[in-house]
Amino acid sequence: MPKIESTGSTATKAAAADAALAIPVWDVPIRLFHWTLVALIAFSWWSAENGRAEWHIWSGLALMSLLLFRLFWGFFGSSTARFGSFVRGPRAILDYARNPRIWGEVGHTPLGALSVVALLGLLSVQVGLGLVLSDEDGTVTAPLNRFVSFNTAEWAHDLHELLFNVLLGFIALHVAAILFYRLVLGKRLLGSMITGRTQAVGAAQPMRPARWWTAVLCLLAAIAITRWVIAGAPPFGT
Repeated sequence: MPKIESTGSTATKAAAADAALAIPVWDVPIRLFHWTLVALIAFSWWSAENGRAEWHIWSGLALMSLLLFRLFWGFFGSSTARFGSFVRGPRAILDYARNPRIWGEVGHTPLGALSVVALLGLLSVQVGLGLVLSDEDGTVTAPLNRFVSFNTAEWAHDLHELLFNVLLGFIALHVAAILFYRLVLGKRLLGSMITGRTQAVGAAQPMRPARWWTAVLCLLAAIAITRWVIAGAPPFGT
């Protein structure tokens, strides 16, 4: 009599087979960066909405350290984190947009890379504007407020608020893209950012990790620059 496997057993074996085919795609620093960024953006919004100006400034400074780390990691980090490995030209972006199913590499797709660069750029501008702001009474000021006039600080404040709405639009587009990849293309982007692994497609090469001490050096450099800004960006040698 033939052996009949239960549905649960079949599903378990299928899941195990999928896991066996999974290859590394995102390193620990990238995953920590991603989820810490989500938390800090949410906290920055909350602190601004509830009039916690001082907390908002400290949250922005934490974001600055995070973005600086990502910048350094984009040059010295693992293969999928490096800008040189995923930033593509217009032709590659158009080819991918016409037929996204042909993409067989791990990491950011050409269109996803464009979104990453746009988000990092927008967040960097947001943090830069935040460094010169002050609260309505002028009792709580950002570290670089002393370098600008009152009118410039007001202009920066208005633009800071406007760009946050643009940022929310980008975040909504990012979530929509994740849903599209999951429901239409069958790719679990969210799971990969949690586990650090993705399904192998064809001859796709796994992520090549960087040395752990490289991440430590990048983080220390980011914190040092942020600490210098907190001190008011004093001239070197003073």
